[in-house]
Amino acid sequence: MPRALITGGTVGIGRAFADALAARGYDLVLASRDQAKLQASASRLHDHYHVQVEVIPSDLTDPTAVDRLAQRLEDSTAPIDLLINNAGFAVHQSLLSRDLTLQRDAMQVMCWAVLQLSGAAARAMKERGHGAILNVTSSSAVITTGNYSAIKAWATVYTEALSNELRGSGVKVMALLPGWVKTEFHSRAGVKAHNLPDFVWVDVDQLVHQALRDLDSGRVLSVPTARWAFAVWLGHVAPRRAIRAVSRALSRSRGE
Repeated sequence: MPRALITGGTVGIGRAFADALAARGYDLVLASRDQAKLQASASRLHDHYHVQVEVIPSDLTDPTAVDRLAQRLEDSTAPIDLLINNAGFAVHQSLLSRDLTLQRDAMQVMCWAVLQLSGAAARAMKERGHGAILNVTSSSAVITTGNYSAIKAWATVYTEALSNELRGSGVKVMALLPGWVKTEFHSRAGVKAHNLPDFVWVDVDQLVHQALRDLDSGRVLSVPTARWAFAVWLGHVAPRRAIRAVSRALSRSRGE
């Protein structure tokens, strides 16, 4: 059985990846802060798909938790064939805030953990000559909505750089740039999204299906749905002055 490790694997995009991979016959390693949700997810996945599910309670704002996951990724006795760095962190906060705790934690989860875990997985996979790493970034990487955009831009470019370094090794590397996906992420983050038109939303199962298809085909960047692929392309080619203006409009709800 192949085995996948998913951070943030109990809700939203991570849960959808867990279901899709279990349906493919993958055994799973789920990492999340909520131990109760981990146990419930493990039971559900085992009962429904008859796969083995290992759980590792992990708060990725804690460097020691990231160290433990990195060690698990390099454990040759139960190798990981696919790493999905999915753990997210809402950063709906002004860049002028005096308290930078939220920003520091967000960078720990979505930058440092991605760097450390991807590196650990890459070393082990390169030695075996096969494997895959999928980093969930965001379409926000092409605009300028606060530190979240900056973090996701870093994660996207890092993933491309890692792909360069692993080229020819047998290890696939891909960044997934979702648009607005129908999960509970935005409501938990306090992001006002209820007035957005229906056409901007992407179904989470559709997102995961296309992401795995793109990973199988060796793509380095995946932007599911034609409309979001166009939006990301436009973000790359439009004048930066226009991108900043659009980003200001999107960021008006930010405050101290």
